[in-house]
Amino acid sequence: MSRDLLVRSCIIGSLVLLASCGGGGGGSPATSTGGGSTSGAAPASGASATTAQPPTTASDVPAQPPTTASEPAVTAPTLAAATPVIDGTTLGTSTWNAGSTATGGIGQAVGGLNCAAPSNAYTYSHLSIYQNGQLLALPANVGTVAPTMTAQTGCVYPVHTVDSSGKIRMDASTNGSYTLGQFFAIWGEPLSSTNIAGLTGTPITAYVTNGGVLTQYTGDLASLVLPAHGEVTIVIGTPLTQIPTYAWTDPPPFATSPITLTYGGVVGSAFWANGDTATGGQGAAVDDIVCAVGMSELYHVHTHLAIFKDGQSLAVPMNIGLPGQCNYEMHTHDQTGIIHIETPNIKSFTLGKFFDIWGQPLSATNVAGITGTVVAYINDNGDVRRYTGDLRAIELTSHRAITLQIGTPVSTLPVYVWASEAQ
Repeated sequence: MSRDLLVRSCIIGSLVLLASCGGGGGGSPATSTGGGSTSGAAPASGASATTAQPPTTASDVPAQPPTTASEPAVTAPTLAAATPVIDGTTLGTSTWNAGSTATGGIGQAVGGLNCAAPSNAYTYSHLSIYQNGQLLALPANVGTVAPTMTAQTGCVYPVHTVDSSGKIRMDASTNGSYTLGQFFAIWGEPLSSTNIAGLTGTPITAYVTNGGVLTQYTGDLASLVLPAHGEVTIVIGTPLTQIPTYAWTDPPPFATSPITLTYGGVVGSAFWANGDTATGGQGAAVDDIVCAVGMSELYHVHTHLAIFKDGQSLAVPMNIGLPGQCNYEMHTHDQTGIIHIETPNIKSFTLGKFFDIWGQPLSATNVAGITGTVVAYINDNGDVRRYTGDLRAIELTSHRAITLQIGTPVSTLPVYVWASEAQ
């Protein structure tokens, strides 16, 4: 019997011991209500307490990319202070050929826009294209079609370029608006979120600066409306930390009183002797300009040249290119400044060739013997700009008005009315 009592005492003692150990750890852990420490942070004040969940393993949690202090923060670019630029300055590295491509505007209607004679009123928008931090020069003469024998005045589209400054000239006579897509269609280059004029890369981001306010454009690039006197910047690849902007020195305004160009008239004060100098055209070919009698005039256009010295208009002499025994393909009949181009075959007629026939020097510091810094302006029926290239390379085209300024700047640019062109 004593043995039975001993066994019963052992069983009862074991049960008491198990109860004091929490049932062997198989149940839920007790919640601490006192000030003892816990394995996790206590809920914040006002936060609802939640029951503890079973511990998770690495396989239960989606993988997260590691973050390190070396990762650069992505920040939006800011607008840089405006850079002063003279109209006509080349901005950027040459990348594309001048003019429209074979699939662009070469005379036919493009996107509802026709190629016609220049308008008499223009505004502009500016386009910058960057690839991996490098500015690329927008080509000259996009949307500008050279003269032909059948279309002797040539033509321009309502949106076009005349130099590599990035300025897109826009016809303002109709108060219409134009899109970046129309310009690229005239250029004949692709424009998409993955291809900018043949350049690919990621990301491609567009920004618009209008009224000094910079915004990122996130819509369809082809639908982006070109802001008048604003700027569009396209960034391919490496982002920019600052978006450049420019302050343009535009040409002087037009004079309010037009000058009528009448055959046999005089514009300006006499300064040089009439005719060619002894080193000019005396009958032999000069450059590729020939002198002949009774030459056919299948191609017949007129350009105007004005020369200003310290604000005074000087008359271009008569009979340049008319030595007596023959007529050069370009010449003057009077002192109006009209240069007549009369030839059976179209070719390149430049200001340099005209001065060679005249027998006078022409450079950035010398105009027919007048020395000093020369500033040139070109006006195509209202499409006016400063010209900063080689003066000798200026093309003489129909109704183009060229102004050469030496010394004191002119306050206004002359405007001409072509009254008679039969001669």
